[in-house]
Amino acid sequence: MNFCPHTSEDIKEMCAVCNVNEVDELFKDLPIEKINFKKLGKGISEYEGFNQILDMAKKNKLLSYHFIGAGLYDHVIPSVVDFVASRSEFYTAYTPYQPECSQGTLQALFEYQTAMCNLTDLDVTNASLYDGGTALAEAVLMSLRITKREKIIMDKSVNPIYRNIVKTYLKFLPYELVEVDTVGIEPDFERIKSLLDLDVACFVFQNPTFYGSVYDWTDLINIAHEKGVLAVSSVYPISLGIVKTPGKMGVDIATGEGQSLGNPLSFGGPYFGFLVTKKKYIRNMPGRIVGETVDRNNKRAFVLTLQAREQHIKRHRATSNICSNEGLCALRALVYLCSLGKSGLKELALLNFSKSEYMKEKLSDIGLTIKNKGTTFNEFVVEFKKDAKEVFSALLSKNIAFGVPLYLFEGPENAILVNVTERMSKEKIDNVCSILEAIL
Repeated sequence: MNFCPHTSEDIKEMCAVCNVNEVDELFKDLPIEKINFKKLGKGISEYEGFNQILDMAKKNKLLSYHFIGAGLYDHVIPSVVDFVASRSEFYTAYTPYQPECSQGTLQALFEYQTAMCNLTDLDVTNASLYDGGTALAEAVLMSLRITKREKIIMDKSVNPIYRNIVKTYLKFLPYELVEVDTVGIEPDFERIKSLLDLDVACFVFQNPTFYGSVYDWTDLINIAHEKGVLAVSSVYPISLGIVKTPGKMGVDIATGEGQSLGNPLSFGGPYFGFLVTKKKYIRNMPGRIVGETVDRNNKRAFVLTLQAREQHIKRHRATSNICSNEGLCALRALVYLCSLGKSGLKELALLNFSKSEYMKEKLSDIGLTIKNKGTTFNEFVVEFKKDAKEVFSALLSKNIAFGVPLYLFEGPENAILVNVTERMSKEKIDNVCSILEAIL
């Protein structure tokens, strides 16, 4: 029997909405007839192909110093993370639809959920999402479902990439998104407060901010709750070793990028996103949740539960179109957090904080300005008296990647976002500052 997921009536309905007569018209803008497949060339052997890849790899430039952050961070990964995650039973596991065959994978995801709840001081989470940006967008949609309101307030000190993802998600939906400009690089708390009213579903913020500044948002969250507005945050998980957690601030939905929890940078992925919330909102969560139960012999067992998604019964009325989770990346996060423990995470966070504070002092000593007004966590903005692009290029020629120039994110031309993790030794910081002073 042939399987077709759409009836002819379904197809007609979709085509009518898209203003086309048939499905093929949806692809008319693709210049398929102009693609010259002959340009692909003659096939080559595995050996030849491998050597071509090696030749290309030799063109990579190895950096002596790495200060790039902006949402993705170069942390030390304990060897145990690779060892456990590369075991075949985890490495090859797929969607655990049959719990009787998938208890190991299900338990690992259940323990991951427990770890993320403990990390954020919130009640429930799912088995992970695709990345930090889409997790934040899903949290915004979740707040719209919960409140039945149609306006979102978003602070512009949220990661610009995340803000663009949220805007993409909302582009064809009947909701209003209001972005609040920063004061310099700091959030405009008074402006956000003035916009909180009974029409607002949620206000979205990031802590630490994209620029590295740390704040206690509790008072603003309390004001929001008085108006029935939900607080949605994006957080940097390593910072939670010393920074006030979303749960203790009263955040309703906390999200973030999980890459820093035991996942390498890997040229941009794969990573995973996390979304943690209060128990009363659990039925509005996207994705899948692993639950604990007992079997008929009263033994502990794990199952997928609360899967209100389009793959099952709700179809277009599903809570979300999130179909899967980043299981292997989430497993790495679990092993990473277990290897550190609560005290280890605190020690790591303090190490990141102290090293970045040391670099801030050294940069100030050579006459540079740190733009952040208050406390920062391992990331801060440095202002130069000349074009930051010129400074960055000069340092890059010496194999030093000195942060992220903010002009890449429509920021000031003379500022760079600098990140310092535990990988950076005091001697390396001193050396880089000496080289920078000579350039200036």
